[in-house]
Amino acid sequence: MTKLLLTVLMALGLALSPAPPTPGPAGPPGSAPSRAPGAAGAPGGRPLPSPLTVVRWWDPPPTPYAAGHRGVDLAAPVGAELRAVGPGRVHYAGPVAGRGVLSLTLPNGLRTTYEPVRPLVVQGAEVTTGQVVALLTDGPHCPRSCLHWGLLHAETYLNPLALLPRPTPRLLPLTALQPSGA
Repeated sequence: MTKLLLTVLMALGLALSPAPPTPGPAGPPGSAPSRAPGAAGAPGGRPLPSPLTVVRWWDPPPTPYAAGHRGVDLAAPVGAELRAVGPGRVHYAGPVAGRGVLSLTLPNGLRTTYEPVRPLVVQGAEVTTGQVVALLTDGPHCPRSCLHWGLLHAETYLNPLALLPRPTPRLLPLTALQPSGA
């Protein structure tokens, strides 16, 4: 029930949120991301159109070499257009371990990764927020087609959901919560 509620709230928040956050590490899967020390400004774009559906949450390992999930998996069909979440430069575009990978370096020193993909850009190219940079391909990472989206600061993996705009809280008048005729 809690995961369902979080998914609904996240979908609503992603659809309504105009202000970008400062990226950074986050707590347990599904929790709100916190700010990274020294991180300035966030890209604020989305790798896929809204609403985003998380099929597997970020689950950082307790140590750098331990098991964990160093990104999030977002549901999407094969062939989906993937977009740059911010302006930057293509760090890498090509195969890694038999699947296509795209890595973009953002101006604030963060690096986003997309896989499995067919890159539409080449290493060294400049990209803009929202630019289509790759097409999703089929891969063995998820039971169904998904984008594995990662975020790094130097060698530290962060929660890529921290790059997304945060929802803006909206307060309803008290009368909206009272049944009619009360």
